[in-house]
Formats: sequence, C-alpha cells, structure tokens
Amino acid sequence: MAILPILRWPDTRLTTVCSHTAGDVSRLAADMLETMYAAPGRGLAAPQIGVLQRIFVMDCTWKEGVFAPRVLIDPEMLWKSDDSAIGPESCLSLPGITTEISRATTVTMRWANLAGAICEETFTGIAAICAQHEFDHLNGVLTLDHLDPAARTLAESALL
Repeated sequence: MAILPILRWPDTRLTTVCSHTAGDVSRLAADMLETMYAAPGRGLAAPQIGVLQRIFVMDCTWKEGVFAPRVLIDPEMLWKSDDSAIGPESCLSLPGITTEISRATTVTMRWANLAGAICEETFTGIAAICAQHEFDHLNGVLTLDHLDPAARTLAESALL
C-alpha cells in the first residue's frame, strides 16, 4: 500500500466528471484508504488523487476508535430525504477551509464492493454527509460549489 498525494484546488481534475470504474481496483482502494487515514480524513474520492474513476472510500467512525472502512465502486444515489441540515464540512483538497453546507440528513445509495457484489444502504448522520460529499467529487462538485457567490469568494481567497 502507498500514501498518495492529494490534489488541491484549483486542479481541474477535481472538477471533472468521472468515468465508470474499470478493472480490478483492490490496490487502488487499499491505497486510497491508507491515504485517507494518513491525511487524516473520513472520506476520499478517486479524483482527489488524480484517478478519474467512480470510486470512493469512507470511514466515518475511525477517529472515535471504531474502524469501519467502506469502498464504494460506481455508486448511485437512489434517494435523498427532504429533511436537510446545515453543518461544517472540510475537504482534503481544500486544506484549512471549513464551510457550512446544507445536505440531506438521510440518503440511500447502491454500489459494487471489491468482490463485485451489489450493495445498497441507507446512511444517516455523518455517514450521509460523508457519502454525499464524496459522491459530489465523482461528479466534479466541490464544497465551494454549494456556497453563495460571496461565501465562495471568501473561501477561495483563503486558499490562494
């Protein structure tokens, strides 16, 4: 396994819509998890390391001592609740910036795991936020894109 460099905004690969995942991605997934833990983050999407494929990893409880790594390959967002909440979000590709983002409080996703099995799960709480955040990356969307123009300008100025 290897810790990979994480791309930072304004790298254009971060705003590119990713292609479906092809081939065996077990090594990629292992490297992504190692990179995420070392960063230290709760999620990491492939475009953040320059791989423009639809795969992300997440582990929302490891910082509390409960490791529960997940690998989501070619995920689909099946449903989002109408209920939403505004809360702080950080991004490994936007170091030092925390923004207030509105997200659905519950989401249902479907994806393939490393064995090729199709999984479906409903996420709530921080897992729902993390899944939406990482899913956004696969579609070339950053937390900056959720901000109004004034807040985005302020956040971008802090990154430059």
